[in-house]
Amino acid sequence: MIAKTPETPYYAVIFTTLRTDVDKGYLEMAEKMETLAKEQPGYLGIESARNDVGITVSYWRDLESIKTWKHQIDHAKARDLGRELWYAQYQLRICKVERDYGFNK
Repeated sequence: MIAKTPETPYYAVIFTTLRTDVDKGYLEMAEKMETLAKEQPGYLGIESARNDVGITVSYWRDLESIKTWKHQIDHAKARDLGRELWYAQYQLRICKVERDYGFNK
């Protein structure tokens, strides 16, 4: 599903991952983090896809909302577990969206 975002500007956090072979608890934690993110002030939406490389893009109203999410206690615990168990590598990018447009049939 494509996130419905507001008028620009807003921010995108791009989380790109390579997984390990460990699956224990991963799907449950991913679902919990998505649910928790939706409850955060400034959260706008999410899009995610996974093949060999996983890419999740979350959208936020401002940089302060992103910073608050980064330091949210359950999210911090999930991040630690990700480093310990689920991710061989990840990269996080924060971008300001200044223009967007789309097509809908």
